[in-house]
Amino acid sequence: MNRQAVIALLRTSAIVVLGLAIVPKAVPAGNQQGGQGGKHEQPPPPYNPYPPGILPADLESELDRVRREVTFIFVQALAQWRALPPPNLTGQPPTLQGSGYDMVQTLGKLMNYDLNMSPFKNVACASCHLPYSGFSGPIPSVNLTMIAYPGSFRFRAGKRTAQRYTYSPWYPVLQFNETQQLFFGGNFWDSRGTGYLLQNPDAEQAQHPPVDTQEMGLPDTACIAFRLSQAEYRPLFEQVWGRASLDIKFPHDTEEICATPGGAARFGTDTTPVRLSPEDRTRANRVFDNWGQSLDAFEKSKEVSPFTSKFDAFLAGSATLTPDEMAGYNLFKGKGNCNSCHVDGRGTTLLPGQTDTSNTATVNPLFTCFGSANEGLPLNPRDAFYYQTTPDFFGFTPNPFGFGYRDLGLGTFLRSGFGSAPNPNSEWIPLAPMSDGQMQVSTARNVAMAPIGCTTEAPGPFFQKEFFHNGYIKSLKQLVHFYNTRDLFAFPVTSGHCPPGTIEKVNCWPTPEVPNNLDCTTGNLGLTDREENQIVTFLQTLTDGFTKPYPNRDTFTGRCMTGGSASTQGNEFLIPTPPLPPCAAAICGVPPFPNPPTFCPVTPRPVTAKR
Repeated sequence: MNRQAVIALLRTSAIVVLGLAIVPKAVPAGNQQGGQGGKHEQPPPPYNPYPPGILPADLESELDRVRREVTFIFVQALAQWRALPPPNLTGQPPTLQGSGYDMVQTLGKLMNYDLNMSPFKNVACASCHLPYSGFSGPIPSVNLTMIAYPGSFRFRAGKRTAQRYTYSPWYPVLQFNETQQLFFGGNFWDSRGTGYLLQNPDAEQAQHPPVDTQEMGLPDTACIAFRLSQAEYRPLFEQVWGRASLDIKFPHDTEEICATPGGAARFGTDTTPVRLSPEDRTRANRVFDNWGQSLDAFEKSKEVSPFTSKFDAFLAGSATLTPDEMAGYNLFKGKGNCNSCHVDGRGTTLLPGQTDTSNTATVNPLFTCFGSANEGLPLNPRDAFYYQTTPDFFGFTPNPFGFGYRDLGLGTFLRSGFGSAPNPNSEWIPLAPMSDGQMQVSTARNVAMAPIGCTTEAPGPFFQKEFFHNGYIKSLKQLVHFYNTRDLFAFPVTSGHCPPGTIEKVNCWPTPEVPNNLDCTTGNLGLTDREENQIVTFLQTLTDGFTKPYPNRDTFTGRCMTGGSASTQGNEFLIPTPPLPPCAAAICGVPPFPNPPTFCPVTPRPVTAKR
């Protein structure tokens, strides 16, 4: 038995001994609806409107695996809480002297791994974000096929990849820079976590998934306060946020309401079905804010965002990059033009023969500009969201538009459109046409993180990840090659229909899902095959855990894959896009109307790389 198998066995044993006393008993994924305390005598049937092949064959067993891993870390967090020194609340304003940081971060960790924060007590925030994948999607087969993760009510699924939340607390409140004519800040792919009320986008982001119909699925924000009032770690919450902060008079039917997923026909358009007095609603709203603030504290902690990569050690002068890593770094901030968006705190050298003479201006660069861009990703027909066109057991239809849906990203949010969130700033509405298709520039930090002993790249052993908002790209090699050749190998086809003699993602890129506002600073960079590989090698230096072990990166109890090539990784799972209807009027017909398509100029160049 190898070391990984031994670790997996020991963890499983620990979970059996410790976890069952803490977390409600798990049931098979196909039978976990109905909830604890719900009114249904028999679990409602899972929602499965999908054609064969959209849901991975191992989905139920993988959901069970993730639930065990989440439980293991939750038990770990309980032990950390119990080991904290007694707090000393003193000073003016009163402060938890000495232990305050540890207390609020540990509280956030417990919340992050708490399966009870969903109608059927089977999904935590962490169920879609675990450490070994850089706090992104933890199921390789989901990353390879259905893209979005199933929520508490199986098998409703979202529409985008599980975005990494390492370093997300550093994004500023969403703002429009009138001089640059660009948006900066916010959280989520579409920046809808603006931070307008808490003035903290990351804390606001943490408030969305618990009440997202496709994710954790609670029907009322008050359900968070209700479940926290029952939590084993309630004393910690009240130590951090005030004694009696969870003393709320909940109606007798609160459990039954909170065990019913949001979107249920019985709720209609009512977003506050838990009938609280005005005073108790105010208390519950405050608890919901404290929920977001606690999770933000955890995500900003050294356990999630620690600046411990090889590149950080390089900046500190305590590590040396290999020749390929250094070459990749020079390409990253030079010919590849990567650091124009994934800002590294140095200068950019784009012209041949230029030499970078700049100094490091930022010794903890975040490798993002905090902006948004439309990189022209093709529509991905594997995204489960397109198939959710019929009502589920609760009378909810997630996507009535089917393949008429187009993900306009930031533009949809600015219009308060379908599948996003209300825009709190009316001054931004006219800016929607210039923002259609734009998605947040994620940090490049931890983009290459995978379980110990695995990589993101075939032939591996590799942990299959998904990149960009719709998971179309399956390896870092493909990601860099897309930036390099998107315009050079552009074809007027949809995914799965590249012409004979071409290979999709190698020398054929299907047409963009949203052709407006394309970023034309990429698409024909002139990188060779070796230079692409060197950039990938550099990106791997941004993985935390080089100077200190990355906490819980070794909790993966699944198995990595082997074989194939990073260039064509995942291509065996390509499916043909069906004939696409026009963009639905409820999306593209909402004023202000989208701009015409963008056409990036292309300078033909010889292809020197053999593929």
